[in-house]
Amino acid sequence: MKVGLVGFARAGKTTIFNALTGLSAEVGSFDKKREASIAVVKVPDPRVDALAEIVHPEQKKYAEVTFLDFPPPEERKVGLETEALVQMRECDALAQVVRAFDDPLAPTPPDPLRDLRAFHAELILADLAVVEKRLERLKKEKGKEREQELLEKCLTILEEEKPLRQTSFLPGEQAILSGFAFLSQKPLLVVYNLAESALHEPFSASIREYITNEGLSIVPICGKVEMEIAQLEEEERGAFLADLGLTESARDRFIQQTYALLNLMSFFTAGPTEARAWTITRGTTAVKAAGKIHSDIERGFIRAEVITYEDYLRYRGETGCREVGKMRLEGKDYVVQDGDVVHFRFKV
Repeated sequence: MKVGLVGFARAGKTTIFNALTGLSAEVGSFDKKREASIAVVKVPDPRVDALAEIVHPEQKKYAEVTFLDFPPPEERKVGLETEALVQMRECDALAQVVRAFDDPLAPTPPDPLRDLRAFHAELILADLAVVEKRLERLKKEKGKEREQELLEKCLTILEEEKPLRQTSFLPGEQAILSGFAFLSQKPLLVVYNLAESALHEPFSASIREYITNEGLSIVPICGKVEMEIAQLEEEERGAFLADLGLTESARDRFIQQTYALLNLMSFFTAGPTEARAWTITRGTTAVKAAGKIHSDIERGFIRAEVITYEDYLRYRGETGCREVGKMRLEGKDYVVQDGDVVHFRFKV
């Protein structure tokens, strides 16, 4: 899963990036940094640890999230950088960092609603440019009537200043649109970067209304403090989070929101080689989940041996579950559930 941190200058994107990754990327270098910073973070999941205590594997492997910290536009009037647009289109989701704190170096006071609307407009304009360019080319091509009709539909939506994510497309339509990787169609999470003193204050009525109307998710983070906590030793973080009145780190809260936004979950494999979490979309069938591990397993799928996570722990592994009849044999069309421990049988 790849998540791009986006937003305007002085929003604190790199501070949030450091809070999520525990790194120490240079803060405030937006005027000279023109390439995205990249970090891969393991998704914390105590279920992997619990499984490992039973099977004693050679290694544990957690799901991973790749974070990209994109440089902001040099000036808001020039729009998003072409290089950033290309990389943003490769992301599974975007997280707009919005400044909700006073910054003496910023040219204007904080105005989260203004920045939300302005970035919304940037995404719309970027997608409009792609649609208009493609429609111009389609005028010279034959046999692409379906694509042309679909893009004209998108054009109408965008010209009404609405993001494509608010429109439901049929599977066949989405297959055509997927190649364009429209920015306004990507799931968008709002990271509300605020001062420590405002961490537990409710959002303003205008922000709540905007978030609701746009169908967005929002997570409040005090980037400056959370960045400092992320760089502490693991055993020291809990006390500092408790002082803030928090039970989870910015990274954990962010990842939970992102999983919910993308409708993701995890299933597990456990054995002497490794205990591992695999990330899939909710509703994924057993055969497609098998393909997440390897295409050969999907191609030669025979059956899935499934144990719930709770039963796996209760009866101390696969053998104990077999003895009490807690292992089920499922076929290709079985919909994998969050926490399932699965062993795939296949033949190629």
